[in-house]
Amino acid sequence: MRNSTIPGIALIALVILGFIGINSVYVVRQTEYALVLRFNAVRATATNPGLHFKMPFIDNVHFFEKRVMSLALPLQNILSIDRQYLDVDAFVRFQITDPLKFYQGATNMDRAKHLLTGFANSAMRQILASSSRDAIVRTNRSNLMKNIQDQMKMEAASIGVRIVDMRLTRVDLPTDNSKAVFERMVSERRREAADIRAQGDQKAQIIRAKAQRDATVIIAEANRQSQELRGQGDAEKNRILAEAFGQDAEFFNFIRSMQAYQAGFTADKTNMVLSPDSEFFRYFRDPKGGGKPATPKPVPAQPAPAAGQ
Repeated sequence: MRNSTIPGIALIALVILGFIGINSVYVVRQTEYALVLRFNAVRATATNPGLHFKMPFIDNVHFFEKRVMSLALPLQNILSIDRQYLDVDAFVRFQITDPLKFYQGATNMDRAKHLLTGFANSAMRQILASSSRDAIVRTNRSNLMKNIQDQMKMEAASIGVRIVDMRLTRVDLPTDNSKAVFERMVSERRREAADIRAQGDQKAQIIRAKAQRDATVIIAEANRQSQELRGQGDAEKNRILAEAFGQDAEFFNFIRSMQAYQAGFTADKTNMVLSPDSEFFRYFRDPKGGGKPATPKPVPAQPAPAAGQ
């Protein structure tokens, strides 16, 4: 009976020893720090990776991240020195360098992030409030971020944290201000467009007036030249006709009479009140134009009426 209980007791003892052994060691990874606490008092700090020993059931081990971590800061509404409200988004990259200070100053990661958020908000309000909007948005943004990071470093060192980087991801006007600025920009662009159109209309009117003036001058000059050419042509025509008709005066008279007949007798209707013996019809009476109008006979004088009749 006694011999049968010995293996059982040995097995129980081995289990107990194994359990104690497991609770007597802990493993620290390359990406972690370890802090050994005994009754909430720090007993040891493990910064090197590997297997470490502790008092079983009495010591507690807290692990902290050794790698660089990021913290997105909440949106902040900051008043610049030129009285412009700005919505600022930012993030911080940090790393735990002293796990003992970190535990004493922040205890855990949630508490540390809360403290870092306060450090960042305080530094941003202090530095950005002394800068203008243009400096924050465009001209001096990198230097301002460096100043905020430097101020945070001194405060974060008190809790064993190193600030690796701090960035302003977005700096913008609040929604209401953005809408007002957008409407003002639209109004300015419309005014500029109206000015450009007015200048274009003015230039167009100047160009049209100049074109009309040039056209009037060109047309007048062309009319003058055409009248001169027409006068020269008529003079040349008359010279040629006079020279041609001067060789035969009778033929000239015949042609002129034919032209007069053509112009006087039209196809639609012609009314003339002329004497048949008129000089106008002499080529009707004689194709050679030799016929002379008949001499009218004198009308005998009528005796004067007697007095009293």
